[in-house]
Amino acid sequence: MRIDTSVPLNDWKAIGPAAKAAEALGYDGIVTYEIQNDPFLSLAFAAMATERITLGTGIVVAFPRSPMVVAEIGYDLQRQSHGRFHLGLGAQVKGHNERRFSVPWSPPAPRMREYVESLRAIWRCWEKSEPLHYEGKHYRFTLMTPEFSPPPTGLPRIPISIAAVGPAMLKVAGRVCDGVRLHGFATRKYLEEVCLPKLNEGLALSGRNRRNFEVWGGGFVVTGANDEELQRQMEGIRYRVAFYGSTRSYHHVFRVHGWEDLGMKLHEMSKRGEWKKMPAEVPDDVLRSFAAVATYDELADTLESRFGGVTDTLTLGFGDEVDRNLVSEILQDVKRIDSPFEGHLTDW
Repeated sequence: MRIDTSVPLNDWKAIGPAAKAAEALGYDGIVTYEIQNDPFLSLAFAAMATERITLGTGIVVAFPRSPMVVAEIGYDLQRQSHGRFHLGLGAQVKGHNERRFSVPWSPPAPRMREYVESLRAIWRCWEKSEPLHYEGKHYRFTLMTPEFSPPPTGLPRIPISIAAVGPAMLKVAGRVCDGVRLHGFATRKYLEEVCLPKLNEGLALSGRNRRNFEVWGGGFVVTGANDEELQRQMEGIRYRVAFYGSTRSYHHVFRVHGWEDLGMKLHEMSKRGEWKKMPAEVPDDVLRSFAAVATYDELADTLESRFGGVTDTLTLGFGDEVDRNLVSEILQDVKRIDSPFEGHLTDW
């Protein structure tokens, strides 16, 4: 199993040292998120400070950006990192697209499929000197002159993953992507009964194999030195389960367990603004279905039981107070967990 971590996105001077430290500890990758900061800029600083660790967005919001703009940024990051960049895309929800980014909304799964396909067409144009010709319902790219074509990188192609929760986006991930970034709001049962079948359905349509397809996440991780630390972290995750569970578009997960009533109760409470009361509605058994909970000495075994055979990459973070030698030992134990993923396809 591969292990990613994050870096401080709001302090450019801290990014390089943090990335270098993560590489020294034995992390496999650095991942950035589009929440309050640009996720691409931070990876540029991390690339300059490291040599081995992979660099990925997990995720950047796709639809407010033209695929051509993302193609340029991604191609630069791939070149400057010497082939270590991984592009993670997400659709975000309708309200954020229309009201936060001021871009029109349409069914996201078919649009995301075209987004990925058009990125591939642009990159093949630059890397293989192919004519640029992609025409779909949502995106059309038919012009690329030599003046605007960057030189080939001579590096492996950039892997693309997308965030997916529902069946339609999961199928798109399997069909056109190199990986999927599963939401933390997921259970082992949901992974096995919904996610994997839809991913495999998409992979079959593209004639590809699971061993070249990477699965990120699919649940929360709660860890600490003792039970007191675990309990404190569990309350934070309980809030997140309540928060995500109040959104009807995430009720696919509740439905697998027969927890629809809990989802609708949380939804109604959110409409009344009862955010502080909502976590109390999430019982421990539900919480533990979403989270792997273990002290440091039991973490590897617990993660194997919760994610083994399904998830290839997890994101873990440890506070500065945790001994760095202990962190390295934990990472090595977790990395010994077998996963189906062997490596991405490299041909553009």
